[in-house]
Amino acid sequence: MAVRSRPDGSPLSRRNFVKGAGAVMAAAAAAPALAACGSGGTGVATSGGRTTITFASAKFFAQESIGQIVDEYNNSQRLVSVQFQELPTPSQSTEVHQQLVQSLSRRDGSIDVFTGDIIWISEFAGAGWSAPLDSYFGPSVKAQYFPGVIDACTYAGAMHALPWFIDAGMLYYRKDLLAAAGVAVPASWSELVAGAQKLLGAGKVSDGYNWQAKQAEVLVCDLVEFIGSNGGSILAPDGKTVTIAEPNAVQAVQLMVDTFSKDKITPKSVLSWDEVPSELPFLGGKAAFLRNWSFVWNDAQNKSSSAVAGKVGVAKLPAFPGGKSTACLGGYQFGMNASSTKKSAAIDFLTWMSSPATQLKWATQLGLAPSRPSVYKQPELAKVNPFMVSLQDIFTGGTPRPKTPKYSQISLAIQAGVSAALATGEVASNLSSTKAQIEQIIG
Repeated sequence: MAVRSRPDGSPLSRRNFVKGAGAVMAAAAAAPALAACGSGGTGVATSGGRTTITFASAKFFAQESIGQIVDEYNNSQRLVSVQFQELPTPSQSTEVHQQLVQSLSRRDGSIDVFTGDIIWISEFAGAGWSAPLDSYFGPSVKAQYFPGVIDACTYAGAMHALPWFIDAGMLYYRKDLLAAAGVAVPASWSELVAGAQKLLGAGKVSDGYNWQAKQAEVLVCDLVEFIGSNGGSILAPDGKTVTIAEPNAVQAVQLMVDTFSKDKITPKSVLSWDEVPSELPFLGGKAAFLRNWSFVWNDAQNKSSSAVAGKVGVAKLPAFPGGKSTACLGGYQFGMNASSTKKSAAIDFLTWMSSPATQLKWATQLGLAPSRPSVYKQPELAKVNPFMVSLQDIFTGGTPRPKTPKYSQISLAIQAGVSAALATGEVASNLSSTKAQIEQIIG
């Protein structure tokens, strides 16, 4: 998931925010006492009396950089000093993953805190590289985040990451065309098909509904949404039982095929599309509906490159009868190295980085969507980025991809099997074969 939003806004100090937000926000940001960092054997003090920890993160930047926000933490107290280790950008996720694996697998505590893609959490937890955080962040803290992101941060019943920022799949639509044609924003897939066909028949667009079916990670994301909206899943909650070939999953993948074969609301070139190729016809005014991530909003409002500026609406993705809208979660989260010898200091830093005040800064300065619903109610966010505020309802339905330490292998099997199903139209047989492959991977 590429982070491309660039909202405007001015710097906001941690202390001024907490002071102005009142007791509720201050309580929500409650953390283990900083004094704990300087006691016992959990921290190694520097000559200046501070406990020094290392924080490794992918590179994000906009109005401010990650390094600048780390500097703000360092300047806000005198017991912990964070050294920032910058990794490549999220668009180079393979390199980020490799560098984290190399460091964590050494089990030498060379980094204490890190950020990782949401799909790596189970892998790191299963390998024993990330520390469980439940003893530091209990149920009352977990309740302050979107349920889906807490689910994604949990492996084998233990929370192994603290939420940072999130993204999710959503439905973009041409609000001007829908209004003129008397088409309601679709809540069901059948309504989307009917609305797209009506606009296609009237010659208003050349594409009815654009999504992503390229044999890549984004296909897994779209699959999670289609199957989830029919009450299904790829894996059962136990992370071992494979459910990708169940009837509700077969029906969902058949709909994916039908969009370009039977219903003809999607060009068959969808089979080669990832995010940007699917987006371009929509920005050119040629598509009625689009499934994509939040970055599309800023692209759509850029009058120099978009023909639909001011004409776009955003809603939850549709669902099957009896199902519910499902939005595949993306984003990076905070983890703590299981081999860190400075866990008290690391927890204080983690807590500050994920606090309401700092999440507001991430949102206003770097365009990273908060994982705390309470932050969406802050006037500062509504002023700087009203579009982000509108996403709260979508993020409430956020759903993680399969949670398994062998996710990378399973993802490749899903991509190959579902691609074959889409290309041939032989849905049930290909999903059955994919199920067998995944069961073999899980062992």
